[in-house]
Amino acid sequence: MQPVQKISKSRKRKRRSHQALSPVHIVKCAQCGSAKLPHAACDNCGFVNPDLALKMPETADA
Repeated sequence: MQPVQKISKSRKRKRRSHQALSPVHIVKCAQCGSAKLPHAACDNCGFVNPDLALKMPETADA
């Protein structure tokens, strides 16, 4: 069965305008220089920015 009305190119493209893929943001590792995702540990060397580490309070042994 054929469609009753032809869908124009502009109408079809407007409908698909939100389906575009966005590029993945990649940064260099500060320690080894390999590509990694930002705010994540490096897959190659496991480096994480030491300034972002959590400082745990010291527990007093009684």
